[in-house]
Amino acid sequence: MRPILMLTLFLTTAGAAAPPVAISASAAHTANTATTVSTSSLEARRKALNDLLAEYWEYNLKHSPEFASILGDKRWNDQLSDLSQRAIDEDLAQAKKFLVRFEAVDTAGFPEQEQLNRELMVRNLRRQLDNARFKNWEMPVTQISGLHLEAAQFPALLTFTTAKDYTDLTARYRKIPTAFEQTTALMRKGMAEGLMPPRFLLEKVVAQADGLAKQTPESSPFAAPLEHFPKEIPGPEQTRLKREMLAAIRESVLPAYARFTAFVRDEYAPKGRSEPGMWSLPQGAERYAAAVRRSTTTDLTPEQIHQLGLQQVADIEGQMLVLAQRLGYSDLKTLNAAVEKDPKLRAQSRQRILDLYKGYIDQMWPKLPQLFGRLPKARLEVVPVEAFREKEASDAAYDTGAPDGSRPGKVWVNTGAPESRKTITIEDTAYHEGVP
Repeated sequence: MRPILMLTLFLTTAGAAAPPVAISASAAHTANTATTVSTSSLEARRKALNDLLAEYWEYNLKHSPEFASILGDKRWNDQLSDLSQRAIDEDLAQAKKFLVRFEAVDTAGFPEQEQLNRELMVRNLRRQLDNARFKNWEMPVTQISGLHLEAAQFPALLTFTTAKDYTDLTARYRKIPTAFEQTTALMRKGMAEGLMPPRFLLEKVVAQADGLAKQTPESSPFAAPLEHFPKEIPGPEQTRLKREMLAAIRESVLPAYARFTAFVRDEYAPKGRSEPGMWSLPQGAERYAAAVRRSTTTDLTPEQIHQLGLQQVADIEGQMLVLAQRLGYSDLKTLNAAVEKDPKLRAQSRQRILDLYKGYIDQMWPKLPQLFGRLPKARLEVVPVEAFREKEASDAAYDTGAPDGSRPGKVWVNTGAPESRKTITIEDTAYHEGVP
C-alpha cells in the first residue's frame, strides 16, 4: 500500500540526567525561518498543482464544448468540437506540454488525495500520448459510438430554460455538416492505412444513419427540445425558435446524415475488415496489450489475463454447480436449459423492464447515505433507449447528470424485444449502471 504521507520524525535521544540544551536566539530564529519557508513552499506547490488542474480542466471544457454543456457549463453552448486532424495534432502537442508541467510538480508532503491527483494526471497523459501511435481517431465510428449516434443523443443531455438555449442548439445543428466532413476525412485516412472496423458492424452503422436521415424534421430526435418550452418564453418567440430549429434540421442535419450514409454504404463498409479480432489491425498485438493495460491498470500480459479469466470462470461454475444440484438439476447444462425455457424469467413487456430497473434503483437510493458522504443533487431517471439505436445498444448504460442538479443522471434501458430479455440479470445491472 502506498504511503499516505511522508513525515519527517525528529527524536530526542539525550539521557535522563542530561542537562537541557541552551538554544541561542539566533539559532531559534534560523529554525523558525526554515519552518516558515518549508510551510510556504508546501502551500505554494499545492496551489501550483491545483491551479494546473484547473487550467487543464478549463482547456478540456473549451475544446469539448458538448461535454461542457452536458455538465451545465453553457459558455460554449453554440459550438461543436473540432474533429479535424489539425485539432487532433494540436491536442497531442498540448498534452505533451501538460505532461511536462504535471511531472515537474513536487508532491512531497502533499495530502494523499492531492498526490493521487497528480499521479493520475501523469498516467492519463502518458497513456494518451503512448496510444497516439495507434491512431484510433481514424476509426471514429462503430455501431455503438460515433458522431452519427452521439449527435442524435445530444439534445436529450441538455437543459433548455431560455430562448438562447434553443438558439444555441440551432447554431450547433448548422455546424453538423462540417463535423461529418471532418469525421469522413478521418475515416478515409483509416481506409488508406488499414485501420477499419469489421464490415458486419459497419453495415449496422449504415442502417442507423440511414434511419435517422429518412426521418422528418419534426419526428427526429433532433426536434425533441421543441416538445416542451419553458413557460417564460412567449408564444411568438416559441414559434420563431421552432421554425428556425426545424429549418436547421431539414437543411443541415438530415442532408449531412444522408451524405454520411451514402459514404459508409458505398465506400467505407465494403472495405471493412473481415476478421473482428483486434489482432487483425495494424500493430494488432501491441494494440491489444495496450488495451489490456488500460482496462486492468496492471502490467499483466494478455495471456496472463486470459488464464486468470479461465480460472475465475472455473471457480464460478463450480459454485453454480453446487446451487444447481441444490435446486435439483444434475449439471449446469440442464439448469441453463431450464432457465432459457422458463417464461417467468422473461420480461414480456417493455414497461416491465423499466419498472424493474426503477424499482431496484428506488430501493437502493435510501441506503446511499449509509455508504457515501456526498450525493448527487438530482435523482436518477430510468428511460428507454431511443429507437434509432435500440438494436445495437447494450442492456443498459449511464449518462451523468449536471453537477449543479439542473439535470438528473439517466439510466438508458434497452427495452427492445422484451420477450427475449431475462429478468434475473436486471437487479445487478440496475445497481451497476444506476446506484450506487
